[in-house]
Amino acid sequence: MTISVSSDHAGYELKQKVIAYLKEKGINVIEEGAPSGDKPYSYVEAGCALAEDVLSGKADKGIAICGTGIGISIVVNKYKGIRCGLCNNEYTARMVRQHNNGNVLAMGARVVGQAVALGMVDAFLNEEFAGERHAERVGDICKVEEKNFK
Repeated sequence: MTISVSSDHAGYELKQKVIAYLKEKGINVIEEGAPSGDKPYSYVEAGCALAEDVLSGKADKGIAICGTGIGISIVVNKYKGIRCGLCNNEYTARMVRQHNNGNVLAMGARVVGQAVALGMVDAFLNEEFAGERHAERVGDICKVEEKNFK
């Protein structure tokens, strides 16, 4: 499994913690976004790089981090085929996979602590899509994308 992890400057420190955690688990990581936390780095650029990694198949899933998680989640959801959930706890991280077949987890470095963030990473990566009634709704999401992404 390969995971793309990207952040703006505000999420840089948490991004480094997440990357180290994933590597400890033997997961391949593509690091995108801010090269440090010292200079401003756009969550737009960081989100675009991550979305392109996932859509191209370079990465199986993505983890997007900015100060609140809001901006970067909006950006990645502008890509057809991305289903990103902004999560604040393990439950929502499980649900974005289980109910929405999400392929990107977003979080806010100024919103969640490190322990919660790493718990969300585990929940997101270990949860399977439940299918059944949820598959119909994910199909409906894809229909909305087909209609509105031109």
